[in-house]
Amino acid sequence: MKKSLSILTLLLLMAATMQAQEKKPDWMRWHYLSEEEMHDTSRGMNFVETDPPTGEPRFVAEFEPMQGVMIRYPLGIPTSLVAQLSNNCMVYCIVSSSQQNSAQNEFQNAGVNMSNVTFVNAQSDSYWVRDYGPWYIFEDRNPAIVDNIYNRPRPNDDNISGVFANYWNIPMYGMNLQHTGGNMMEDGRGHGVSDDLVFQENNYNEENVREKMRDYLGIDPYHVTIDPQGDYIAHVDCWGKYLAPDKILIAQLPQSNPRYQYYEQVAEYFENTNCCWGYPYHVYRVQEPGGYTLAPYTNSLILNKTVYVPMGSNSTYNSDAIAVYQEAMPGYEIVGVNGGSAGWENTDALHCRTRGVMDFDMLFVDHRDVLHGEQAWSPSYSVVSKFIAYSGQELKQDSLLVYYSINGGEYRVSHMTPTENSDEYIGFIDGFVVGDTINYYVFGADESGHRYTQPVFAELDPHSFIVKSPSGEIEISPDTLWFEQMSDILTFKIINNTDNYVLVQHIDSETDYLHIEGISLPAGLQPGQSFTITVRFGAPGKDDHLAYDIRVQTQFGDYHVTAMINKTALDYGLVIVDSPWPDYDHLYIGNENGTASVLENRNFGTQTPIEIYSITEFDTDYLNIIPQHPLPYTLETEESFSIEFLANSRTRDWVDTYVYVESSDRQCLFEISINEDLLSVTELSEEAKLYPNPTTGQFTVEGANVAKVEVFNLVGQKVHEAEGKTVSIDAAEWHKGIYLVNIIEQNGAVVTKKLVVK
Repeated sequence: MKKSLSILTLLLLMAATMQAQEKKPDWMRWHYLSEEEMHDTSRGMNFVETDPPTGEPRFVAEFEPMQGVMIRYPLGIPTSLVAQLSNNCMVYCIVSSSQQNSAQNEFQNAGVNMSNVTFVNAQSDSYWVRDYGPWYIFEDRNPAIVDNIYNRPRPNDDNISGVFANYWNIPMYGMNLQHTGGNMMEDGRGHGVSDDLVFQENNYNEENVREKMRDYLGIDPYHVTIDPQGDYIAHVDCWGKYLAPDKILIAQLPQSNPRYQYYEQVAEYFENTNCCWGYPYHVYRVQEPGGYTLAPYTNSLILNKTVYVPMGSNSTYNSDAIAVYQEAMPGYEIVGVNGGSAGWENTDALHCRTRGVMDFDMLFVDHRDVLHGEQAWSPSYSVVSKFIAYSGQELKQDSLLVYYSINGGEYRVSHMTPTENSDEYIGFIDGFVVGDTINYYVFGADESGHRYTQPVFAELDPHSFIVKSPSGEIEISPDTLWFEQMSDILTFKIINNTDNYVLVQHIDSETDYLHIEGISLPAGLQPGQSFTITVRFGAPGKDDHLAYDIRVQTQFGDYHVTAMINKTALDYGLVIVDSPWPDYDHLYIGNENGTASVLENRNFGTQTPIEIYSITEFDTDYLNIIPQHPLPYTLETEESFSIEFLANSRTRDWVDTYVYVESSDRQCLFEISINEDLLSVTELSEEAKLYPNPTTGQFTVEGANVAKVEVFNLVGQKVHEAEGKTVSIDAAEWHKGIYLVNIIEQNGAVVTKKLVVK
């Protein structure tokens, strides 16, 4: 019995031991933390808490200008990468004094630009400088460092922030939070991201964590997500990365991977969360195979205009990762970096082993109220930005600019001017209409030679918005004005029936006869309001046109009023009396008595007689024309001259014909319609159509029996000829006025129609 109990006890102990071994962490994977370190509960033995900055803190983003990059020797990165970094900026190498000669020799042998290497002598415990290195901020305009409790029991590493505060001779603030650089990314404009390890390591006191991040770093909002990786390290740089204030890169696993849903949950969060510029983040996904296949693509280093991306073990995934960075960061050089002898891990790669040093003299362009999406129409859009020259040098006032492009056209430049607020400038975008797409970016320069844009991609990926169309319509009432005599004064209304402010920019007429009065332009209309526009007719002389266009220009496009002027109203020269049209009289012969019209000499001021040379039918002989006097005839001032028109019997029914009066003053035109009962009736072919009429440009003639189309002006000149059953003619370049269109059918019959070109 005792033996049985002993065996059972032994089995239970073995099972417990195996279970404990299963739960035991893989010590070597905790950034090579030893088992003794894992059991060491001391953290931040030398940490000193301070009050937060009294000035406004700004935690600088990785993608902002960097003066240098921090590494540690012995290296965790290939010396070939050190050589590349030394050609980008200054390399600050943390090294003990006893190892500096070895580091120098190794760097020189690797071709490192030694003029861009600074050795900072200090003891360190590991090469994960991202995790324990200083967090650089600006306090107002001055550089400073924020230190926290490094979440590893490595006192030398935890002292590095103080080493660099002394090296730079800048303030250091002690933020009493246990944190790590690998679990922190920031956009430089107050937004930050970590996963929930930060709550776990600080006793789940979320309120305290958020308060300190706001007070010491200016981080608010602070986006704290789940750790989708579900691995030991729980660092955000193992699965995500800020690429710009509005761009985040997040890894994506195959759907078959058990962690797939957690990555998608985090991606969905950012796709539905607004960035600092007021719209949801653009989320870029980089494919990773999952499992033990090496693919540490989010663990990259952005250094000025270059991105160093750690390469994995699968060439296809490597190429795809490079392509994602190129798409997201146009204008940047994307460099794939192999791990070399140090090697990369999925949770420990290039980003973990480097840390950028912000440019203490950078120029910061901070345009917060970004125009995006659809914008309600405005006469112009204001772009407001702060320009902070941390160098202390003056801004170049002629180099504070808004560059903007309308519908992909050439970029225009708007100079920015100071507002009443400190460091703030304003520029304006104009010259657009409704529906236009506007791309823009802000540029600044200072006297120290620093330049910067927002977005940093400038014209390669600018801010963008669309000028929104309003709901409702702008009404013009009436849309046609009839002027009958000199000094006629008529009005029309512009009524804003939209839900938007309407700016009436300009009202003009294509003729000097019409004078627009009663309003000072430009002028605005709120929804529901209206303007009454006065148009006065004052003719300076003769003109042969019938209709004139009055154009009302608004930000939503142009609106038109047609001014119809009775020719008699011109009160000058040879006039067809009582005509409803200024260029010709429309007469109807309804019975055998025919019809008559009157010509009048209205050269009252000059007392000039007018010679009437001929009165002829145009291209037909349907009429018997009986002038009051034999021709030619001299028509004295204020004298009238009547003409009778009788219908001749022809083998056509209802017909239109035209008569020209040629005189020393001008040609007058009569249009005459004849009742079919006065003619010998035969079967008509299918009626030909002419549309639109009036036209402002192209018109069409069509009919089943149409063979040919000829167009004549009022002086009998042929201006166009075409063949076919359907003929489209472009009259956009023709003079405005009346034209005669001869439609010749296949049987030789001719139908003449008038055409008004406006």
